[in-house]
Amino acid sequence: MKTNKTILIVGTYDTKSDELQFLRNCIEEQGGHVLSMDVGVLGEPSCPVAISKHEVAAAAGTTIAGVLAAGDENDAMALMSSGAQALAARLHAEGRFDGMISLGGTMGTDLALDVAMVLPLGVPKYVISTVAFSPLIPAERLPADVQMILWAGGLYGINSVCRSALSQAAGAVLGAARGATGFRRGRPLVGVSSLGNACLKYMKGLKPALEARGYEVAFFHAQGMGGRALENLACQGHLVAVLDLCMQEFNNGIHGSIVNSGPERLARVGAAGVPQIVAPGAADLVDLPSWQPIPDHFRNRPAHVHNKLITSLTLTADERRFTAREMASRLNRAVGPTHVILPLAGIEEWDREGEVGFDPQSLAAFLAELKSHLASPVEISETPAHINDPGFVDAVLAVFDRWVEEGLILPGAQPDVDHLLLMAAAGQ
Repeated sequence: MKTNKTILIVGTYDTKSDELQFLRNCIEEQGGHVLSMDVGVLGEPSCPVAISKHEVAAAAGTTIAGVLAAGDENDAMALMSSGAQALAARLHAEGRFDGMISLGGTMGTDLALDVAMVLPLGVPKYVISTVAFSPLIPAERLPADVQMILWAGGLYGINSVCRSALSQAAGAVLGAARGATGFRRGRPLVGVSSLGNACLKYMKGLKPALEARGYEVAFFHAQGMGGRALENLACQGHLVAVLDLCMQEFNNGIHGSIVNSGPERLARVGAAGVPQIVAPGAADLVDLPSWQPIPDHFRNRPAHVHNKLITSLTLTADERRFTAREMASRLNRAVGPTHVILPLAGIEEWDREGEVGFDPQSLAAFLAELKSHLASPVEISETPAHINDPGFVDAVLAVFDRWVEEGLILPGAQPDVDHLLLMAAAGQ
C-alpha cells in the first residue's frame, strides 16, 4: 500500500488555524502529505499555507480587498468558494493531491461542499462539520461520494472532544486515498433507481439481463440521496442510460416530505440528454419520517410503517393526479430520448389486492393524467403487468434493446465469460 498520498486541506486559517494544524499533524504522522489552502478573509494565518487566500481570491477574478468590499459575509465567502473550486479542480487535474478534507461550521461546510462537488467521482472527499447530517444540508448540495463527519465539540478551539473527531477524520481521508481504486470505466454503466425488494422487485430481473448484454448496472436507493447520486453521475457523463423506475423521492419532494432529492429531481437527466426509461414505481406513496408526527393533511389514510425511520402513506386520487402533472412537466423538457412505461396492474408491492396501497380507481386516474400530459417526443407505452411482475422487466428491456439497435444507447461490451458462468451457476 502506497503511503505517499497528498491530502488537500481547505479551511479558514484565520479562525481555525489550530484545528487545521492539528489535522495536518495527524495526516503527516501517518505518513501522508498535505497541501493546504487558506480560504479565510479577515485575518492572516498563524502557520504557513501552500495556497494563500490571495491566490484563492485571484482564482475568483478578484482580490482580498475586493472580497472584503463584496458587502456581506455570504457574498465574500461565495467569491472565495468560486476561487477554491477553480483551484481544486485544476490542482487535482495536475495530480497535485489524492483526497480532500475540510472543516467548519455552516460557513465552512457551505464552501467545503462546493469544493467537493467539482472533484471527480472516486476522489475521497471528507467534510468535518458541526452540522453534519443536519436537515440544513439539502440533498442537491451533496456529491455522490462525499463523506461527512460530525465535528462534536468543534465550535471554538481545540479540546479532547474535537481532537477525537479530527484525528478520526485524518485517518479516514488518508486511508481512503491509499485504498481508493478510483472510478474506472469498464463495461458501459447503466443507472437504475429503486427501493428495496419489499416494495420493488424488478432489480432481480434487470441486473442479470443487462449484465448478459455487456453492461454494468448500478442501483440507487430512491430515498433522497440515491436519486441525487444517480442524476449527478448521469450529468457527469458516467452513465450510458438511466432506468428511472422509482418515483418515491420525487413524489416525496412535491408533496412536502424531507425525504427527497431536491427540486430538480426528474429534470436533470433529461436536460443532460442522457437516454432515460421512466416508470412510476411507488408514485402512489409519500414517505415521512416515522419519528415525526404525521401532518394533519396526511392523517387518517392507509399507511405502511416500513421501520423506525420511514412510514409510507397512500395518496388520494387528486394527489396522484398532481404527481402525474409534475412528472410530465419535467419529462417534457428532456432533450434526450425519453420513454415512459405505464404498468397497468400496479406500481409497487403494496398496490395489490388486500394491501394498503391497493386503489385501482386512483391508479387509473393517475396513469390517465400522466398519459394525457406527456408530450411528443416523449414515448409512452403500456404493459398489462404489475411493476413487480416479469412482464414489466420484459417491457423495459424491449425499449432498451430497441434504443441500442437505433444507436441511442452505447452497445454493451463483450460479456465476461466468467461472469456469465457464475450467473448460470446461480440459476440467474
